Amino acid sequence: MRPSRLTTICAYALRQILISSKQAERLKLKKGSRLSPHLEKCCLLLVSNESFVNAEKDIQVLTGIKVPHTTQHRIVNSYQLPEAKIMKRAKSLSVDGGTVRLRTRKGHPSEWKNYKAVKLHDRIGMAFFQDNESLLQWVNQQPLSRTINCLGDGHDGVWNIVQQIGLKHQRREILDWYHLMENLHKVGGSNQRLRQAESYLWKGLVDDAIATFNDLKKKQARNFQNYLRKHRFRIPDYQIYQQLGICIGSGSVESWIKQIASRVKIVGAQWNANNVPQILKLRCAYLNQSMSLSISA
Repeated sequence: MRPSRLTTICAYALRQILISSKQAERLKLKKGSRLSPHLEKCCLLLVSNESFVNAEKDIQVLTGIKVPHTTQHRIVNSYQLPEAKIMKRAKSLSVDGGTVRLRTRKGHPSEWKNYKAVKLHDRIGMAFFQDNESLLQWVNQQPLSRTINCLGDGHDGVWNIVQQIGLKHQRREILDWYHLMENLHKVGGSNQRLRQAESYLWKGLVDDAIATFNDLKKKQARNFQNYLRKHRFRIPDYQIYQQLGICIGSGSVESWIKQIASRVKIVGAQWNANNVPQILKLRCAYLNQSMSLSISA
């Protein structure tokens, strides 16, 4: 019986997956390698979205080839992922932090550690585990506009990073409007007073907003006033910025962290600290594909 076109295609695909000794030698692969670069790339794509165990099951269904989850783990840790880079100058970026659960000894409580992520708006992003120096190096190697809008919430860790991006005269630091409103409403009390303070802040009238709470003695009001004083120079005239099309919210990086978390925080996930940087890099490489960045085989 003459083989069908589908059978021929499947046979060709399998030849691309399994390699001979001569092919391994020609491709300059390590001794003992049996997986083609194409199959390794398929494993990486699956692992960037799901657990190693599920990736093992799915790769077998898709190709008929069993690649154990331990092998897939080894592939991820040994793979040289390309550095993401943009071609056009970035005008805005956001910085924020996420958390990842580290593996602990049985019977010991979970340990969560922070990582920092940066998103070049409408472009690409990256995440770095306990390595702010590499984050800064990556950002500063990107082409940045003469004026780069840097957005973040009120955390010192975020602004410590932002203050090392580009040059001082190049940065325009902007306190995220939505975090500002979140902190405002923590004060509580009269809705009329809160609306008045919001109106002042929308126009960048920081002193007027601070004065709105002068007659309140509760701790929340004092804390908010100190918060405004601390970030005074990061609170612009949001109304004008919005009219000019200047970004006033850091939702881009928050969305980015949620997308990263959908992989690193899957149910039951616990990570060896040494493996966290590579899985973050892999997840970001996958997410950046929608912006013309692909994982190279």
